[in-house]
Amino acid sequence: MKKLKNEAELLKKSLVIGEKYAVNRGYKNFSSTNSAKDKIESLYRLLVNDKLIQPLAVESEDQPHMKRKLALWIVKQLPEDHSLLE
Repeated sequence: MKKLKNEAELLKKSLVIGEKYAVNRGYKNFSSTNSAKDKIESLYRLLVNDKLIQPLAVESEDQPHMKRKLALWIVKQLPEDHSLLE
């Protein structure tokens, strides 16, 4: 699995935008006590449920792969001239 350029920053951005998406869908905000691991898994499952991303194979459904899926999702959502895509 080749690492994306700015993958950590893309993941942070996907968590921010993903949380806004979840709130617009009727979910409550994540609390400050929720871990990043919980947020990543929750957002991944929400996006899969809404068919915005393709689900991972069951045997590869782990944190590194979920992080990568969220980063790839946000790459497609950002405008082409966004600083994280350079």
